[in-house]
Amino acid sequence: MSGAAPLVRVKICGVTNPADAEAAIECGADALGFNFYPGSKRYIQLEAASAWMSELPRDIIRVAVLVNPTWEEAIRLGEHPSITGLQLHGSEKPDFCLNLRRRGIRFAKALSVVDAFSLRNLPPYSTKTFVIDSAGAGVFGGSGTIFPWSIARDFVRKQIGYRVVLAGGLTPANITEAIRIVRPFGVDVTSGVEAAPGRKDHHRLREFIAAAKSA
Repeated sequence: MSGAAPLVRVKICGVTNPADAEAAIECGADALGFNFYPGSKRYIQLEAASAWMSELPRDIIRVAVLVNPTWEEAIRLGEHPSITGLQLHGSEKPDFCLNLRRRGIRFAKALSVVDAFSLRNLPPYSTKTFVIDSAGAGVFGGSGTIFPWSIARDFVRKQIGYRVVLAGGLTPANITEAIRIVRPFGVDVTSGVEAAPGRKDHHRLREFIAAAKSA
């Protein structure tokens, strides 16, 4: 029986085109994130992207990133055959999350870190998967800003049985240290592997994923 720790899962977020999706998969990504929030610099429309998204390998997790979606929007994306699950990045209420779970839709809840109190006394979000990200005025992910990793580390240690995904300012240069400190279930990167918003740097993709998988 092996005592080796499981590999950290890697999600490449803000994917906007098939070339970047294919490069991320080739480099070893476990999940891809697609931003369906119109206020994002990486916004894509499902109608325009569903054709190439449907051609992605079925073992790759395909996440629709949403910010305060309507119920109809969440259901439309959550039940779309090209989508594996949702990532809720706004101020979605516990009742909304509970109804998604009852509907059988997989989702993660993003939590923004302002200070050491941000992750305390959380309401019941009806999920065991959380994305811990930096907070920013009017920014919902992809800010490129780091928060104190000790906050995420303490959350991971206390929330036994939860899948905690670390995000916020991760890069090929700091991902090894971030994983060493936090010990997350997975990591989520957007701007840290970009050449420009919505366009991935394939060399940085390869460096990031290799470093994360070997951490």
